[in-house]
Formats: sequence, structure tokens, C-alpha cells
Amino acid sequence: MLFPTTIAGSLPKPSWLAEPDKLWPQWRLQGDDLAQGKLDATLLAIKLQEDAGIDIVGDGEQSRQHFVHGFLEFVDGIDFSHKVEMGIRGDRYKAMVPVVRGELKLKGRVHQTEARAARAHTQRKLKITLPGPMTISDTVADEHYGDKIKMAMAFAGLLNQEAKALEADGVDVIQFDEPAFNVFMTEVQGWGIEALHRAIDGLKCTTAVHICYGYGIKANIDWKNSLGNEWKQYEEIFPALAKSRIKQVSIEAINSRVPLRLLSLLDGKDVLVGVIDVATDKVETPEQIVQVIGEVMKYVPKERIVACTNCGMAPMHRDISAAKLVALGAGAALARKTFASDSLISIKPGHVPGA
Repeated sequence: MLFPTTIAGSLPKPSWLAEPDKLWPQWRLQGDDLAQGKLDATLLAIKLQEDAGIDIVGDGEQSRQHFVHGFLEFVDGIDFSHKVEMGIRGDRYKAMVPVVRGELKLKGRVHQTEARAARAHTQRKLKITLPGPMTISDTVADEHYGDKIKMAMAFAGLLNQEAKALEADGVDVIQFDEPAFNVFMTEVQGWGIEALHRAIDGLKCTTAVHICYGYGIKANIDWKNSLGNEWKQYEEIFPALAKSRIKQVSIEAINSRVPLRLLSLLDGKDVLVGVIDVATDKVETPEQIVQVIGEVMKYVPKERIVACTNCGMAPMHRDISAAKLVALGAGAALARKTFASDSLISIKPGHVPGA
């Protein structure tokens, strides 16, 4: 199937589960009620995606307060009780972050409960997202390792443990979120790809990396407005990603100043093309989505295009995000009709689009 659809990761949480319209929401339930509420919200997220025509569904990150901290809560050696303020993403904004005070070890499984619940309730391909090792290392304060690379490799080892377990749970796609990749471009080529390889070591399922210019929050929007008419950071890292063992790369496209010609540097990769803008409440039309896909087809073979969201939608109004999911499904369906009559598709042996 041409242009399978998926989401970058997060969806807004129901207001009965957590504070609405916030990136760092407080839970509104406790104890067993919270555990059950997270599962209920996960199943709602799956159903919402299925109804919208999304082909590769995710858990919507309903069990996590934040995409990084949701993993760190299951790691020994992390002190959440004495957070410190630190500039992250190249000092783009300040955040209260936990402190690494000892050797990093997993306490147990991280996303087993929601992954197994999602797997049991959908027949569609299932994707689970994990924070990437470079991004985690940029979102904690280190008072133990004294070496960012050594700490990142330790995180990569833990991510690999959880990723292998998720694969055994029946997860089809495991995606690592690395927004730090477009901030520390030299480090990406120096050790970021190596850390990512450590995280995917031994996996047989589809692997992906999501790199972007961030959520639609004010700090990110202000930063993007300072970058000029063309965002060319990816020019430095796409060649390294093209040579990597990661199978898919997820980036923004719609309403972005990323020159789409740079996508040609991702030769051989499936590209998760952001056709849904998470920084505006305006809902895309199917025709707009078709237009973006058509532009991307100038640089990426159509059999390698997956229609996606620009980034996560966690801080978005829930009704807006639901409408955008419907638009995503409808836009991809229209694109299939629009471009199906083009020249015959040549798919490399063993390649399954969107997998």
C-alpha cells in the first residue's frame, strides 16, 4: 500500500486522566485508578487512530507524563527528588531535570503493560516510541559519569533492553525520538549514530528515528523563527543517517522551512513525512496533504513515503488532534488515488512499505 499512515508519537491525554493542553501535565488519578486510567486511555488512543484510518498505530504515550521522563522513572541511578534547572536543546529553553547520581540500571520493564494491552486490542501494525540516548543525555544533569558520551552509551544499553522486550511483546516498529540530533550536529556524526546503533543492536523489527524542530510550544516556535528562511541543519546529519542501520527517518515537512530537496540525502530509507502541523490548530485538508506528498515525491520514491505528523501532539487540544488524525487518514487515501496511476512502482526485494 502506498503512503501508509502513522503518528510521530504522543497524543493528548483525556482530561479525566491528566491536565489538558499541557506538555508536562499533572495526573488527575492516583494508585490503582491511575494505572487503570493509563490503560483505558491507551485503548482509546488506539481506537481513535483506527477510526481515523491510521495504518501503523501507537499507544499515544498515554502512560507517560513526558516522553523522556516516562522512561527515566524506570531507571535506577536517577534522582527525581532533587531536580535542578538546566538549559536543554542547546539552551533553547530551561527545564527542571532529574539528576544522575549512580550507575544506570533498569528497575524492570518500562512499557510492557501498555504495549501488551495495545497489541491485544489491535490487528494493525503497532509502533512504540522511546527517547533516544542523545536526547536523554541532554535532558538530565550528570553527577556520576562525568562524561556525556559514556552516560549516553549507558542509556543506549538500557534502551536496547527495553526495545528487545517490546519486540518480544509483538511490537512491529520501535522508534527512537532524537530532537537533539538537529542541535548537536557534530556530535551526531561523532557518537550520536553509534549510540543509536547500540540502542537497536539485535533488533529484527522495523526501527525508526524521529528528528524534528520540536513540539508546537512557544520556546520552539520562537527558536524556529530565528533560523531564517531555510532550515538546513539536516544537511549535516542526513548523510550519516543514510549510512546508518536505522530503517526509517521521521521528519517534519508541512509548514516547515526544511528544504525538501535535502530528503534526497536519505537515500535507501523509508521517510516518515510530516504532513500534519502540530504547531497550529488549523486542520489540514486532504488536498493540502496530497500537495505535500507530491512535493516529497520529487526527492523520495513514493514506495518509501509514510504519511505522519510533524511531531507529537501531546500539548494540543484533544478535539483538534482528533480532527487532524482524520485529515491524515483522508489525505493519505486521496494521495493513493491521485498517484496510483503513475508509472509502475518498483519495490526492492524484501522491502515492505511502511515496515
